[in-house]
Parts: sequence; structure tokens; C-alpha cells
Amino acid sequence: MILSALGVLAAAAAAAAAILLPPGRARAAAMLLALALFPLLILGDQWHSAQVVDLRNHAGRLVALGVVGLAVALALAAVFRRRPILLPLAIVAALPFRVPLHAGGDTANLLVPLYVVIAGGVLATALGERGRGRGVSRRKLVSTSRQGPFRRTQCGFSQGDPPPPAVPARLLPWVLAGVVVLYALQTLYSPDFSKSLQDVCFFFVPFSLVYALLRDVTWDRKLLTLVLWVIAVEAVAFVLVGTVEYFSRELFWNSQVIRSNEFHTYFRVNSIFWDPNIYGRYLALVIVVAMSALLWAKERKTPALLSGLVAVLWFGLALTFSQSSFGALLAGLAVLAAIRWSLKWTLAAVGVGVILAVVIVLFSGGVSKLSPDRLNVDTGGRTNLASGGVTLFGRRPIWGYGAGSFPKAYRQHIATKKAPVSVSHTEPITVAAEQGVIGLLAYAALIGVALWTMGAGLGWKARGDMPLGELVSTSRQGAVRPSQRGFPEGHVPARAAILATFVALLVHTIAYAAFYEDPIVWVLMAAGASLAAVRAET
Repeated sequence: MILSALGVLAAAAAAAAAILLPPGRARAAAMLLALALFPLLILGDQWHSAQVVDLRNHAGRLVALGVVGLAVALALAAVFRRRPILLPLAIVAALPFRVPLHAGGDTANLLVPLYVVIAGGVLATALGERGRGRGVSRRKLVSTSRQGPFRRTQCGFSQGDPPPPAVPARLLPWVLAGVVVLYALQTLYSPDFSKSLQDVCFFFVPFSLVYALLRDVTWDRKLLTLVLWVIAVEAVAFVLVGTVEYFSRELFWNSQVIRSNEFHTYFRVNSIFWDPNIYGRYLALVIVVAMSALLWAKERKTPALLSGLVAVLWFGLALTFSQSSFGALLAGLAVLAAIRWSLKWTLAAVGVGVILAVVIVLFSGGVSKLSPDRLNVDTGGRTNLASGGVTLFGRRPIWGYGAGSFPKAYRQHIATKKAPVSVSHTEPITVAAEQGVIGLLAYAALIGVALWTMGAGLGWKARGDMPLGELVSTSRQGAVRPSQRGFPEGHVPARAAILATFVALLVHTIAYAAFYEDPIVWVLMAAGASLAAVRAET
């Protein structure tokens, strides 16, 4: 227990260092340490589990797995060093894919493909620093870096001297590193140390490496276009899978959803995802990105392609019957409308929509809709989970029950019988119950600084109330007149997409949780900080 606790703190410290340190040997060393510690900690935590015992009894299989994993990571590292643009594309491509593995007596759907890509990226960084230490010429390294999108190459040199980032972009890594370290510290008094260790090792540490790998990427027009193609192709493929499930009335996995479909008049699909709500979340986020590209499209063919993409994804989203995903989509579209046209009129429209929604909820189902029992049934038991989380927070308001403690604390202090609970399904309540006011302040600070970073400079410029969209050139040649804030071509729609997608994801986590545990959050923060730091040359 003591060694594991020290290992968790060391891994979190290494992850925080990777977030904060500038490119160089120190950061490469921190990234390597974090990369090595988190699988070792998981292996130690699960040492006596049936799966690990089976591997221990067959040492050859364990060695073979290690060799294969290392070989794949080294191969990816070689590819990323030769073609740096493939690293961010590989990270984005791996985001949706999870592999079901058994850990701690439960089945966990882990981002194994993403972990492999992270390992390749970290090794590429380390090998680059090693090459620099051997005296590779600066000219050769800079020449190599021009093949990809890195503002700083894997060996730490820079293509020119970019201006210092704005205040929010400088604050974001400090707040993010503080969140990682705080969560690790709060594992020390958690009643379920194994669960909190898994949260640190499966999410916080590897996702910190994702942020470190992406923070120095130059998100130019070419890379942004390729990212849109990647997520569009994947999303369409997922919709095809979901459509086959819907018409065949068979799901690939998740027995709980399969059973619930037998009792409902509608049939929910999950495609390759474990949960229909996570599937719906992904489609909603891609729709927001596609809509941002559509709103700022210049070429004649682009609107037709993007409109077709949105229509396909909307059909796939409808088959999930995910109310939280529809809410997230509306929130993201509202942000885009505010940026592209008018904040004032968007707020008015949102206000009217909220009032209409409340009226419909209050009067469409009668007074019975207001009863706690009926509301809990309509929300799939989430009302009880949320109220239980509030009760837990009231009992330990300052420091909470500890990181990752919600399931065990809920069963011990709230539930009258064993309940299949993981989180409250409302992220602020989960944070409050587990981390108390201390964690809530860190959570709020991270969201505030992230929104500040992503939104700084967007909206109204020096022309009074003129919306952003009217300041962007829509000439057929594709040129963009930089605003007085100096955004280069393609960065206005990209920053709008990142901000709107982040808001959509934030809204979804309030209804379904999984904020820190979603790698998309960390990718958006890294890309948002990188784009916010860029200014057009004058």
C-alpha cells in the first residue's frame, strides 16, 4: 500500500512535470517516467487478480506481450519521428476505441489503442532528445521538422520564435498540473484505493502525456483538414455499424443495454461503443465540428459535403435516443451561433428554448412528473445517485471521501443494498462527493481557464457589435483577412469549433459525467491552448 501510494504520487508528479516543462531532456525524462510507472502500478495493483495470475503462471505469454507492445511502440516512434504530422492524427483517430479488460473484479473498457499511440509519441520525443544530445546539426533537425506540424520538433528546436502565449494559455498548464497532483494526493485517504489508483493510471497520467505531446503542435490548415477527415470517416463508419444494429435488432456487446431494449418500445444502439450515451456524445461532438466548418466554408463543394455528413451523423444520433447527447449538441450549436452571428440574439433564443422546455416538461406529463419517484424512473435512477452525492458532500464538505471513492462511499453510506453505481452521472456532484470544496475549486478553475483560453479573442472585435463572421473574408480564393487580434487563416473556425465542442462536452458531463476520464477533453485543451498562442504575422 505504501509503495503503491508513493508510486501514484511519483507518476502524478512526472505527469505534471510533462505538462509544465518546456521541450528538452527534462521533459522527455518526465514523460518516460510517467509512461513506465502507470502500467507498473496497474500490474502491481492487479497482481493477485485472476487475469494477472494466469499471465504469471505462463511467463512466456507475459514476456511475449511485453515484447510485442514495445516493438509496436518503437515502430510508431520511428514513424512519428519521420512524419510528425501522423502523431496528432493517430491520437485523434484512437480516441473512440476501447477494449474491454477485467480489472478489480469489474470489466473496464480501456483506451488500449490510445495508450499504444501515447507510448509511441513519448518514445519519439525521447529518441529525439537523444539524437539532439549526440550532436545532430540544428539545420538537419529543423529541416526534418518541416515535414510535419510541430512548432517545436521532437528534438526541441523551434521553427522561428513564436510570440509568448496569452495569459489564459499560460495559466492552463499550471491549473491542469495542479488538478492532476491534487487528485493523486486525494487517493491517499480514499476508501477504495485500488479504484483511485486505476483512475490516476488509466486517465490522469496518460492523458497528461497526450496534452504534453499535443501542446507544441502547429494546427495549420493542412492538419486541421486532415483531422476533420479522420473524425468524419470514423463517425460515418460508426453510424453504419449502429444502423446495422438498429435494423437487425442485435447489439455487439453490453448485456445491460441488450436487456433494457427488451423492455422498451424503442431500440437503442451503441455501435462500437459500450454505452449509447457515449456513442451519442461522440456523434454530437463531430456534428459540432462539422457545423463549424460548414459555417465558415468558402469553397462551393464544401457545404454540400458537410451538409451530407451532418445529415448522416444526425440519423445515427437519433438512433441512440440519448437525451444528454441532444442537449450537448444544442449547447455546441448555440456557441457557434453566438460566435458566427450574434451573442445577444443567441442568448435570447436559448432563453426562449429553456422556457418552452420547462413548460413542456411540467404540463405534458401531468403533476405526477414532479414526484421524486417518477423523476428517478424517468432519469434511469440518476436522481437518487445525484441526491446521494449531495448527501455525501454534506457529510465531508471540505476534502470529500477521496479520489475515486463515490461507488464505495455511496454503497456504504447511502444505498440500502448493493447498487450498480460508478458515478453520480453529474460531474460536479461526483467531484464534490469525492474531492470536496478543494476539488470543486480546482474543477471550476480548470473549466474557467480552459474556456478563457479557447474563447480569448473570439466574438466581437474592434468594430463594436459586428459579429466575428462579418470580419472574416469569404472570398473564393480562400483568403482570410486577419482581424485586429491577428488570427491566421483557418484558425477562426478551428478555435470556434474547439470552444463549441468543449462546451458541448461539458454539458454532456453534467448529465452523464466522465469529464476527467474523457481524453477528448485533454485534446481540446491542448489544441485550444496551442491555437490561442498563435498570432498572425504582421
